[in-house]
Amino acid sequence: MEVINRALEFEQRKMRSLSTSDRVKISREAKALILDLNQIYKERKDQKIMDIMKRLTVIKRKVEKRLKGHLSAV
Repeated sequence: MEVINRALEFEQRKMRSLSTSDRVKISREAKALILDLNQIYKERKDQKIMDIMKRLTVIKRKVEKRLKGHLSAV
C-alpha cells in the first residue's frame, strides 16, 4: 500500500513554476508510479487503483506536453 500512498501524495504536489529538470523528474516519477500500480492492479483488479493510474497519466501527459513544447523551442 506504500505505492498507493506515494501516488496519492504525488497527485497533491504543486506543479507550478517548474524548471525543465523538475518536469523530467516528475514525468519519470509518474511513469514509475504508474508501472508499480499496474503490477498491483494485475493482481487485485481494483477499480480504485485504475482510477489513480488514470489521474497520474493525465498529470504525466500535461507535464510532458509542456516539456516537449519547451524543448522544441530550444
